[in-house]
Amino acid sequence: MLLETGLSATASLSATALAIAAFPFGLIIGSFLNVVILRFPEQLKNSWRRESEDFLGLTNALAEESAEPEEVLSLSAPASRCPSCGVPIKPWHNIPLVSYVLLRGKCKACSTPISIQYPLVELVSALATAFIVFQFGQSLMAAYCLMFTWVLIALTGIDFREQLLPDQITLPLLWLGLFANLNGTFVPLNEAVVGALAGYLSLWSVFWLFKLITGKEGMGYGDFKLLAALGAWMGWQMLPLIIILSTFVGALVGVAGLLMNTRERQVPMAFGPFLAMAGWIALIWGDKILGSYLSVFGL
Repeated sequence: MLLETGLSATASLSATALAIAAFPFGLIIGSFLNVVILRFPEQLKNSWRRESEDFLGLTNALAEESAEPEEVLSLSAPASRCPSCGVPIKPWHNIPLVSYVLLRGKCKACSTPISIQYPLVELVSALATAFIVFQFGQSLMAAYCLMFTWVLIALTGIDFREQLLPDQITLPLLWLGLFANLNGTFVPLNEAVVGALAGYLSLWSVFWLFKLITGKEGMGYGDFKLLAALGAWMGWQMLPLIIILSTFVGALVGVAGLLMNTRERQVPMAFGPFLAMAGWIALIWGDKILGSYLSVFGL
């Protein structure tokens, strides 16, 4: 008994130490996710504009009118700089979370307030990373859960800012979920496939029913693909829980925003962040939530 207690305490300490070590790594990942959230939509817009210009035959005419070549934007270039004054950010002013606190949330060069998004994304990424490592240790499931988490954070940030869920992110997330379940890592493969189909078709049906009744579009196509991806990871059984959780939280946030006058009634609200939050909760605690719910009814 004493030996078992000692081994349990050692395992707990090891898990805690691993989680503490994972926290700063999560901060670094969060810093990169901020870059993805800010730059990837701009890359897409630039690409769409160039493709439209090529299609309309305007490329040469616009190039002649432009005196300066267009700056190439990627996730690695140009170097980080203040969006207000354009001064490059020094490496010691770009330390995740720490620099924001030391600079008191302002640019060192022009004193313009720095968006709260930066430390918030870094902190959420770090806490989620540490939690997953603590729960699953050094395992393949932990690696899958980390990738799932980081992608959802990026999608949440992009959809919140741009009301956009890029196919370039949602579709790889779907395929990764199916790949992870080839050996039944989370659910059997047949349940994952049905989950992907049911996830897409459920919101697709709601979209067209709402459009036929009101003549308006109630959500974007990216929401269908995100729910399909969540179904591919967790199977069709978890989809009702995800939809209920996301709808409930979305309704609460929407009503709270209207009561506090922080948003207008006619302004559309991104649904992707609520799907992402509900999906993450379902991946980590979904079985316990469903088990508790069914036990209440003696099932």
